[in-house]
Amino acid sequence: MTKPTPGTARAAASAADTGASAAQQIDATIARLDDWRGATLAHLRRIIRAADPEVVETVKWRGVPVWEHDGILCTGETYKAAVKMTFARGAALEDPTGLFNASLDGNVRRAIDVHEGETVDEAALKALIRAAVAANVAARAAAPGKRRATSPRRGTHDAP
Repeated sequence: MTKPTPGTARAAASAADTGASAAQQIDATIARLDDWRGATLAHLRRIIRAADPEVVETVKWRGVPVWEHDGILCTGETYKAAVKMTFARGAALEDPTGLFNASLDGNVRRAIDVHEGETVDEAALKALIRAAVAANVAARAAAPGKRRATSPRRGTHDAP
């Protein structure tokens, strides 16, 4: 078997095979990305956690970091030229400062591409995260009979 190339989905899947928690897998992804992309992903992660202390980190789709609160808030994908934050309900969110700069044509998602050397308006991103949380909470409340997973890793559930 060949060794996974650092920073790839295959490498992240390999970390998942070890039984590592989602947070540990995201830490490993950041460490493997030993360039501006790792630093950027780590910075965005800190902003997300500060905006929503109750956020749940998961890893899906062969190693993509995902942040959830009553559903997916956003993902943190890394590409050669950008770190992309895709907001699951981005089209429904107000973006008064214009952070969304990618995936603008769809009816559901919106994304923020951060390129090397760029900075993100932290206050605006925190507001966007909090708006995404509010949208998910409202959608969950409007969907009777759905069970809420407090942590996908632990498998505990609250009654509706």
